[in-house]
Amino acid sequence: KKELVKVVGKSQENAKVAVRNTRRDANDAIKKMEKNKELSEDERRQAEEKIQEITNKYIEEIDLITKEKEEELMEI
Repeated sequence: KKELVKVVGKSQENAKVAVRNTRRDANDAIKKMEKNKELSEDERRQAEEKIQEITNKYIEEIDLITKEKEEELMEI
């Protein structure tokens, strides 16, 4: 059981890293757009805030799924 819970924990961390990497790539793209005068500073800031909201939502979802799976595994 504990070994399976560890595997779930590693999967959780990998999923979080993937979400954070996507956030970083999106923020980099937004900064490049601002540098190229495609976005204003305010638009960049708004976009970054929206990206952070989405990131937080998915991190919470990953945590919830992981918690449920760990509880399920401990019942076995």
